[in-house]
Formats: sequence, C-alpha cells, structure tokens
Amino acid sequence: MSVIFILWLRQIKKYLRSKSRIVGAVGQPLLFLLALGYGLGSVYKAAGRGDYLQFLVPGIMAQTVLFSSMFYGAMIIFDRQFGFLKETMVAPVSRLKIMLGGALGGATTSVIQGVLVFIISLGLGFRPHNWGFALLALVFMSALAIGITSFSSGIGSFVQDMQGFQAINQFLVFPLYFLSGALYPLDHVPAWLRIIAEINPISYTVDAMRWSMLGVSKFGIWHDCIALALTLIVLITFGAIRFRHIEA
Repeated sequence: MSVIFILWLRQIKKYLRSKSRIVGAVGQPLLFLLALGYGLGSVYKAAGRGDYLQFLVPGIMAQTVLFSSMFYGAMIIFDRQFGFLKETMVAPVSRLKIMLGGALGGATTSVIQGVLVFIISLGLGFRPHNWGFALLALVFMSALAIGITSFSSGIGSFVQDMQGFQAINQFLVFPLYFLSGALYPLDHVPAWLRIIAEINPISYTVDAMRWSMLGVSKFGIWHDCIALALTLIVLITFGAIRFRHIEA
C-alpha cells in the first residue's frame, strides 16, 4: 500500500505545483457553461424544458472528469521519455500497484477539477435539488475517474509518442462525450442516437450525476450503478493487463 500511496502522492504534488494546469482545466468547462448555459438557455426554456444551466452542469462536470482522466495516459508517455518509468519498473513491486498508484492520483486530481467546476457553477446560479444527494455525485465522478485513468494507463502503455496518444484520445473521448446526452436531452432524439447513448458508458455516469443533483434520471439509478460498476471492472482490467506488458 505504501507504493500506491507514494505514487498517488506524486500525482497530487505535480498537480498542485502546476497552477496553469489547474486554471486551464476549468477554463474550457467555464466556456461551455457560459456559452451554452446562457447562449442556449433561452431556447431551451422557450421549448418548455426549464433551466438549461441546471440540466447542463452535471454534464459539464462529467466532461471535466472525463477529459482530465484521459490525459493521465500522457503522463505515462512523459515518464517513459524522461526515464522515470524505467526506474519505477526495476523496483521490486508489482506493476499492478504501480498502475493503481498513478491512476488513483490522476483520478483524484480529476475529481478535484470536477468539484471546482461545481463551485463555479454555484456562482453562476446552479442549485442542486438536495445537498445530501448531491454528495453522491462525488462517488459517481470518482468511479468515472478511476475507470478512465485505468483505461488511459492501458493506452499510454503501448502508445510511444504524444501525437499518437492525442489521435486516439480525440477518436475515443469526443464521440463518447457528445453522444452521451451530456449537452442535450435524449427524449426526442433519433432512434439510432438513442441506441448509441444506451451502449455508451459515459451516458450512465451523466445520468447518475443528474439523478444525484437534480433528482431526474433517464435510465434509472440502479441501471446507472450497474453500468458504472461493470464499466469500472472492465476498464481497470484492461489497464492492468496492458500495463503488465509495458516496455519502459
């Protein structure tokens, strides 16, 4: 456990020392909240859907965690290039612990960024329907963050350069996010889009966060929890298997 803690702490210290990373991580979500929340808010309200900012905030929080967690794979590429990964691999510890320590650190920083977005959204007028249930959003964000950082670890273990990682990142992350219903309701979308959303694991994270913060759910909270648990198991397993074969 000490190995996992030390590698977790390393990620936390790197995050806290990088002020530009903290500011940049909340800059894009803030732009989405302002441009979409206020730009499309009147259209959304005129359609009889209510306050768009209320609907949007859980999706933007999920976006922040998703994008930040996926970036963790780039850290592995940097560690390989600067020799830190080789030094870690020759230590008499299992690669699973090495992967988990770094992934948990990356997941923690991602959740912190999601919480920062939540605090900013409060200043913009967002209010959860129940503060007690709103705390459950931390659980759902944490599950998403751990799963995606583990998956990102697996990707970073076999991609050798940053350009290749960014290409895979954009190919996977953007479709998963924009087809998750984070930015628009899934009630009246075409059938093919609804099917994609139902097999998209990010959809269930967004839905679970809306349930905890707004009290509404498209799929049902138990379906969300089961889907999140299965996704977490699959992604951690993928990351552990791929990281076991990494070459420093």
